[in-house]
Amino acid sequence: MEVTILSKSGKKSAITVPAVFNEEYRPDIIKKAVLAAQANRLQPYGPDRTAGTLSSAKKHSWGSGRGAAQVPRLANGSRAAVVPHARGGRASHGPNPLRIYTEKINDKERIKAIRSAVAATTNPELVKARGYKYEGALPVVVDSEIESLKKTSEVMELLTALGFAADLARSKQKTVRAGKGKMRGRQYKKKVGLLIVIAEDNGIKLAARNIPGVDVATLDELNVEMLAPGTQAGRLTLWTEGAMKLLTEAGEE
Repeated sequence: MEVTILSKSGKKSAITVPAVFNEEYRPDIIKKAVLAAQANRLQPYGPDRTAGTLSSAKKHSWGSGRGAAQVPRLANGSRAAVVPHARGGRASHGPNPLRIYTEKINDKERIKAIRSAVAATTNPELVKARGYKYEGALPVVVDSEIESLKKTSEVMELLTALGFAADLARSKQKTVRAGKGKMRGRQYKKKVGLLIVIAEDNGIKLAARNIPGVDVATLDELNVEMLAPGTQAGRLTLWTEGAMKLLTEAGEE
């Protein structure tokens, strides 16, 4: 299958898409790979192993026959300590810092997930299901000259000319998060917008950095989570001609 290569100057040419775009859509493997990537970013957390136990209280320090519960009590006093229901006591079932968060995935499954997620970017139904507003043909391929753009205004002008204006407006929207996440540095819920895949960064990463929702990645930085945010494949993606050629070479190896 051939697709048209668009350019800033308006000139058009054609390129044969790599075989990876014909990969079978496997949402189950994509979901498994994304969840594994998210789990591997988690850091262990939990209370200090001695938290709540640093006191003079001893187990059954009072003994029996006093008409009171046999719980650890402070020396020369009657106040209970250490036990979960006591003030300043240990947590009953607190987080375990020894828990293993890492999730493993077979290399063949991980590669299959990435290939399937790449192919999903050309499926109009999956792209629209994610809420993107784009009416053009997929995949969208542009000349590699855009990799050298240095200004945000130039990137915005190009994306608007390519028909992404409606989706850029959608990506600017944000809502206040419900719950306590507002107090934890994530007050707003933001949209995931266009992904631009390039062969080499000659300035476009910095130029597109402040465009809401837009991400730029070289082909070797590409991962399944970029292509399928939240485990849902079908991200609206813009490919450069150079990235397409590298993808073709990678498929032949």
